[in-house]
Amino acid sequence: MSKQIDFLVKLRDAALMMADAANEYIESMAPPEVTASDKEDKKYDANKIKWEKTTGLKGEYERSEDLNSMDFKAMLKDLTAHQGKLTRDGYFYWLFKNGATIGRKKQKTEVRASQ
Repeated sequence: MSKQIDFLVKLRDAALMMADAANEYIESMAPPEVTASDKEDKKYDANKIKWEKTTGLKGEYERSEDLNSMDFKAMLKDLTAHQGKLTRDGYFYWLFKNGATIGRKKQKTEVRASQ
């Protein structure tokens, strides 16, 4: 029974990783006006949050649990309003399952050929 559960957990995690990658790619193709309106709503400065560099399954990223920072708390609220994921200022941000840790990763810039 435990091998079946382990298999299902790994299958679920793999599907979530694929969905996250697809969402990140779709968000990177958002029109500039969507990104601009999101910036107007922002009431925090991500640069004022303490970030720690770390490495995960998808490579290097930064994470924060800076609960004493008002900017962190505002970002946490914003992430919650966006179902735990958002893209701002060239970074993809996500909320960990524990609800108290935020991760961020610099987005890769794509060079698109003109049509």
